Amino acid sequence: MDEPRPAPTPSPPTEPYWAACRRGELALQRCSGCRRFVHFPELRCPYCGGAELAYEAVSGRGAVHTFTVVHRSFLPGFAPPYTVAWVDLLEGARVFGDITGCPPEDVRIGMPVRVQFAELPGFGPIPHWSPA
Repeated sequence: MDEPRPAPTPSPPTEPYWAACRRGELALQRCSGCRRFVHFPELRCPYCGGAELAYEAVSGRGAVHTFTVVHRSFLPGFAPPYTVAWVDLLEGARVFGDITGCPPEDVRIGMPVRVQFAELPGFGPIPHWSPA
């Protein structure tokens, strides 16, 4: 029997992200100083050092920047082969996640994608990317 996928462990900086996921929204930190989006969540802006990083909803639409197909199991709950990618959002942010809804051999750089939320048992909705 397959082991279940491990659940994320929300922390004070990441809890607003997971709260947005529970609402069916994708939200990223945005620095009030330089106005750049920050992903993964940080305590300070990696671009300007600002400490005011409020969460802001984003469209959840973008394109694959780069990707890899994983053929070896590193964690329980991730059955190879699976695809992980950096996605360039319409808002200019770059986010990381897995590509679902198509075979790994169909994923291409530049492929339009959109966020989808799937229920992780015992945790709640988590984001995935699928062809748009």
